[in-house]
Amino acid sequence: MFTVTAAAIAAVLALSSCGGKRENTPAAEGGDGCTAASGQITIATGNSTGVYYVLGGGLAQLISDNTELKATAAETGASVQNLQQLAKGDYDIAFSLADTAADAVTGNADFDKPEEISALTRIYDNYTHVIVRKDANIKSVEDFKGKTISTGSPKSGTEVIANRLIESAGLADGDVTKQRLDLAKTVDGMKDGTIDGMVWSGGLPTAGVTDLFTSNGGDVEFVDISGLESKMKELNPVYEVAEIPADTYKGAGTVKTIVTPNVLMVRNDMDEGTQCALTKLIYDKKADLEKVHAAAKDITLDTAVPPEPITLAPGSQKALDELQK
Repeated sequence: MFTVTAAAIAAVLALSSCGGKRENTPAAEGGDGCTAASGQITIATGNSTGVYYVLGGGLAQLISDNTELKATAAETGASVQNLQQLAKGDYDIAFSLADTAADAVTGNADFDKPEEISALTRIYDNYTHVIVRKDANIKSVEDFKGKTISTGSPKSGTEVIANRLIESAGLADGDVTKQRLDLAKTVDGMKDGTIDGMVWSGGLPTAGVTDLFTSNGGDVEFVDISGLESKMKELNPVYEVAEIPADTYKGAGTVKTIVTPNVLMVRNDMDEGTQCALTKLIYDKKADLEKVHAAAKDITLDTAVPPEPITLAPGSQKALDELQK
């Protein structure tokens, strides 16, 4: 199993401490051909114990080291918040789950209107982690009824998926006591027994989940949710079934689950030269991202195109066309 190095963590923390909303410091106008503009750029990531945060810090370092842009990574609540604030201009690049991005570009769910955003590239897949305390007697999502469940941070992609799982299982909102907690607080609640179960959507491995199984593996277990795939697809067609391998988390075993692609999103008003340069950079320097987190190994040209209705930014399409020659 891949372990994030101390140097990588230090780099991420240093970058993220400079993050937050951008204040009148957009990337400069321009960016000809496949060259990035100069200026400052801000990346919306996710919870500090999740993959978005770690990989986002690595991406910010990569951009700062290889272009005229100075990038910072901001800790956020993740997908929904990221895309809402991307569209408003608070961020320049946003990590997001594809189901949330699909909602954003079509004006569904948490989005009142179609947002003018598109993808730099599809990246790795997020695996839905449904983990319960063994003493809670939960064997399926249907068993969430009457239980206290962490559904993730408010306005996160995890919360979107958690609510759709509950709906797909035939439960009403009032059937479940939902706790809208970030991953760190969720893990604490699982350890001390104040919550019965959790939903988390993240790459493999997720540091917070690694911590939970390392310290309290005898008290918790995964739930197989693959049987809800067809119901989930009725809500959004991007969902697929895959396995979390047995060696991902200590003592957890192999489990079938629902996966969702991740995408890097930008506003449509980002100049095409910058779109192109950033997309090429991700693939040209992918080995550097892999050193930050193992999830980057799943970023490939073969899977670079996002699922419909998400479209590639025009500069990104140009970059991929050149890379695939």
